[in-house]
Amino acid sequence: MSRTVRGAAELALNETTVSALRAVLKVTADEVVEAIIDEVPSYANALQGRMGATIRRAVRTALGHYLDLAGGLATGGDAGEAAYELGRGEVRDGRSMDALLSAYRVGARVAWRGLATGAVAAGLPAEEVAKFAELTFAYIDELSAASAAGHADELAVRGRAHERDLEQLARKLLAGAGEETLLAAADQAKWSPPGSLTVVLLPSAQARPAYRLLDPGTLVLDDLPDATAVLLVPDADRAHLLRQLTDRAAVVGPSRPWTRASASYARAVRARALSPDIRDTDDHLVDLVLSADEDAYADLRARALAPLRDLRPNSARRLEETLRAWLLHHGRREDVAASLFVHPQTVRYRMGLLRDLFPDLDSPQRVLELTLALAIPAK
Repeated sequence: MSRTVRGAAELALNETTVSALRAVLKVTADEVVEAIIDEVPSYANALQGRMGATIRRAVRTALGHYLDLAGGLATGGDAGEAAYELGRGEVRDGRSMDALLSAYRVGARVAWRGLATGAVAAGLPAEEVAKFAELTFAYIDELSAASAAGHADELAVRGRAHERDLEQLARKLLAGAGEETLLAAADQAKWSPPGSLTVVLLPSAQARPAYRLLDPGTLVLDDLPDATAVLLVPDADRAHLLRQLTDRAAVVGPSRPWTRASASYARAVRARALSPDIRDTDDHLVDLVLSADEDAYADLRARALAPLRDLRPNSARRLEETLRAWLLHHGRREDVAASLFVHPQTVRYRMGLLRDLFPDLDSPQRVLELTLALAIPAK
């Protein structure tokens, strides 16, 4: 049994007093609404016209139910359910709980003033007036608590729905959905598309702590396979982003137009597969290009370096190192010798051997193939 129901049972206003109070009910309800409009800024324009009439009826209904309760004609319940729905409605109308509680405080004061006037005029003894006051404020406390619960529940439901919409948007971005689909998903999630997105891969346990450091428009998915999470950071300053992620096991993909975030994601995934030590994919573009199709690269390397295949391993290794240095230094013998820590005459001798093995060494196509084949040293 609620405090209000217990208080009403103890008070049990007689029919004459209840009738007198009903006579001032409409005026009191109107005064409550006008006072809320005057004193609570959030309601300044919200209680006009049809909405105002609806709220006035709701206030009269609540006060009428209260009088039924005080006269022993009701047991509570309906008003609490209405107050709960009122709290939910306030969220939909964009008003905070503070505004609603302020309205209740103003309403309680004005309602009591009107009801007290009616009760005294009806001859209610002073001792009963005190009980009546206690009952009135207990009733309004219960209504405000029910509204607060409705307000909180609606916020929670909306928060979960909004989070689901943001997650769906992130999944569509990573999947490379079309622009129309992405625009619709962004609108559903009430997310303002930025100019660009940068994907960050990191362990799931680090996702939420990292997210709190970033732009609030960042999208998060922390339930991917292998305990991996993705952050999609809008319009990121790359240098600043990398500093923010210091000491985190993060891989930062390239910045891409927001509808092409899947390209940033794909590169970050390739980089993580290539090496656990990569943080900034922009620093490893050559490695990423050459590892994009590992089988194709292995075939290219085997074909380009086939003339070295029949040599002894040590000889093949030395000639391969010399050929790589020759390509890097554009044939400048002294620079090649310095990079290999050998005498220029040694370089001349080795290059003679290499020209015998690669008769077309100066052809553009051969230089291209060898440059690619030797871009990553053999392990």
